[in-house]
Amino acid sequence: MAAADAQMLLLSAKMANDQFVLYAFEGVPDDLDGAIEGLRHRGQTCAELCLRVFDEDPLRYPRWVAGAIRPSQFMVHASVGEDWQGCLDRVSRLAEQQLDASQMCWRIHVFPGVHRVPGVSAAATVVVMQTTHALGDGTRSAELAGVLLGRRTPVRVVAGPDRGRFVGRAVSAALAHRSLVRDTANGLLAPPTHPLPSLSINAGHPLAGEARAALRTLLVSREGLTGPTVTVAVLVAISEALAGYLGERGEDISRLGAEVPMAKGESSSPVIKAHNDFVNVGVALYPELNRARRGQRIREQLDAHRNRGAHPATKASAAAFAAVPAWILRWGMGKFDPTVRSATVTGHTVVSSVNRGPADLAFGNRPVVLTAGYPALSPMMSLTHGVHGIGGQVAVSVHADSNVIDIDDYTDRVAHALARHSNAL
Repeated sequence: MAAADAQMLLLSAKMANDQFVLYAFEGVPDDLDGAIEGLRHRGQTCAELCLRVFDEDPLRYPRWVAGAIRPSQFMVHASVGEDWQGCLDRVSRLAEQQLDASQMCWRIHVFPGVHRVPGVSAAATVVVMQTTHALGDGTRSAELAGVLLGRRTPVRVVAGPDRGRFVGRAVSAALAHRSLVRDTANGLLAPPTHPLPSLSINAGHPLAGEARAALRTLLVSREGLTGPTVTVAVLVAISEALAGYLGERGEDISRLGAEVPMAKGESSSPVIKAHNDFVNVGVALYPELNRARRGQRIREQLDAHRNRGAHPATKASAAAFAAVPAWILRWGMGKFDPTVRSATVTGHTVVSSVNRGPADLAFGNRPVVLTAGYPALSPMMSLTHGVHGIGGQVAVSVHADSNVIDIDDYTDRVAHALARHSNAL
């Protein structure tokens, strides 16, 4: 197992980090059991979906092992007559039962007969894929869900662990860092972002089960988001909504920022080095600027992060981390204490954006209508956002600890901001 994936596995023992990929389909399959059997059959043909974790040696990395897909990996929830928000309420509680990766790395939850799903006039079926984070980041989890739901695009291959010699790679990373500092000083690269003072929304509950998770999802047209990218357009709207929400409550919004997961490599590459191939970057939200200027500054920051990520020093650092001995990684993760509070954060909220491709998925021949995702809450993050598109529809989702945040007030602000920004960027 790659170091990045092992880190996610070890982190799951400290705090909940399972991922949830949601799809809604028009109608309910006539043969629900047959539709589920179709998922199982397609999953069994994909080696990545047959993986489990074997971890019995504290001096070595956990290992991936192959196994058959089990009937317990498919759960049908009684939901006939339930509405969309009621279904989301139940999805929010799925995080209370994290997966045991030694038994299964993913599970499918099926909610048939859900009413008032956006874009569906009659009853719909909601399918949620729950995955352990070690199996994949947001992009990879969507790839694996796509296989189950009929997409024929090959899943990217994960190369074997790249261990190498840790000391040699660490020295190389230190030397390469000097060139990063020099290039930054010479103006060839933008400087790194600085930590931000934490706000009230960073006062989450550190232990599993203490947060009162709530979900909301807004559906917008991809064509209506006229910014340079969907991600930028939504970040502009979130900036306005979050500034209004916090400012009305007397908080200092002068340095408002978001934490944005960003892929390390090219999404088109057929081979990746780990199931988790991303880095979190900090993006200032500039609520004081007009919409056009705000969007420009946000895009510039994202481009700057990509440029720094392509620097040889960044790649050397990643290579050094990949070679960290197992016992050092386990020792370091063992020291992590989720109850310790920090005065600073990379961003005040998380905004995870993934394009899940064309609307070519189906469940029992029922076509996909929308997709959504809800990045996990954490000890320092009581508010996260998912931005997920399929076909011409984009779902902007809000995941919040209702002990800390008035989710309906905040979601209304996001909806109003999206409506105002649809034709203004």
